[in-house]
Amino acid sequence: MTNQNVVAVSGFITAAQKPPAVPGTYITISKKKLLQNLDINSTARINSWVDSMRASSPTHINSPPPLSDDWTMNHPSALDMFERITNASKGKQIVMFMDYDGTLSPIVDDPDRAFMPEPMRATVRKLARYFPTAIVTGRCRDKVYSFVRLAELYYAGSHGMDIKGPSKGFKHNKGGESVLFQPASEYLPMIDEVYKTLLEVTRDTPGAKVENNKFCVSVHFRCVDEKKWSELAKQVGLVLEGYPDLRLTEGRKVLEIRPTIKWDKGKALEFLLESLGYANCADVFPIYIGDDRSDEDAFKVLREKGQGFGILVSKTPKDTSASYSLQEPSEVMAFLRRLVDWKRLSFRRQFRSKGRLEESKYLLTI
Repeated sequence: MTNQNVVAVSGFITAAQKPPAVPGTYITISKKKLLQNLDINSTARINSWVDSMRASSPTHINSPPPLSDDWTMNHPSALDMFERITNASKGKQIVMFMDYDGTLSPIVDDPDRAFMPEPMRATVRKLARYFPTAIVTGRCRDKVYSFVRLAELYYAGSHGMDIKGPSKGFKHNKGGESVLFQPASEYLPMIDEVYKTLLEVTRDTPGAKVENNKFCVSVHFRCVDEKKWSELAKQVGLVLEGYPDLRLTEGRKVLEIRPTIKWDKGKALEFLLESLGYANCADVFPIYIGDDRSDEDAFKVLREKGQGFGILVSKTPKDTSASYSLQEPSEVMAFLRRLVDWKRLSFRRQFRSKGRLEESKYLLTI
């Protein structure tokens, strides 16, 4: 792994089994042979994946119930609880962390067309004027940047395995150096080979889309007939058997293959807080907004630290470590706008108070 232009923070990376040094030593196997090599343990594991796919990605045929009173009592709307949230943040620096798909942009059938709506972009731009702001996503960092196009943000792509901060000159860039952190760089050749293999073995599955997110690979099944989910999971699982240094996780109608290193969105949140100078600080108030299973790692970090809050974006009840909820991206935008308005009003009050104080000092000299 090259260390050029990489900022590493001690205490974050744990040892992981290293992949083969030469890309040519990776296992390459035909689709036909893959499907012949399925054993009993693989069948059980794949059946478990399919069950998990159905649980995390309900169809219109078998949709979960709407939000119940009990669930909303434990995870009330962040809009309804806005005053409580801002009161808890008084005297502290709010730092914003947000997922992208399903949070800042609606979920769409084609992941390459998950463009950020212009009103949301304008809102996030204003948000970043008042608070350090990061987008933490499973997507490739460069792709998300192409959707967002706001240079003043921090971007953590590939579930936090590809972090880059704003360039010099932006308000919240402490120390003047641009942050760049890639703890899984040595896995790039392996990820690229898995991506190419998955393209080959899934090409006959209608609706399946394989996406190379640089440090992880996503297999989208949003447009795949549910009857084909088991076959798709089998194809993915058998490819994964040849790569013990990779693991599979599930999201909203997506299977994700990533390195086994102990790094996730929660670790990315901690790294960014340290990069911003807020490690082990009592006067920081992180807010993390996300809609996916992978965001739970960040919610858990905030809950364990007892700092800030997690906000889950969901129209259906889910097990979550988030404290509050919002139902869809439009509500996320409404919450962010209220946060901007609240901070702007707070600044105006401080300015007026300072003006009155200066006036009083002047009158005392007369």
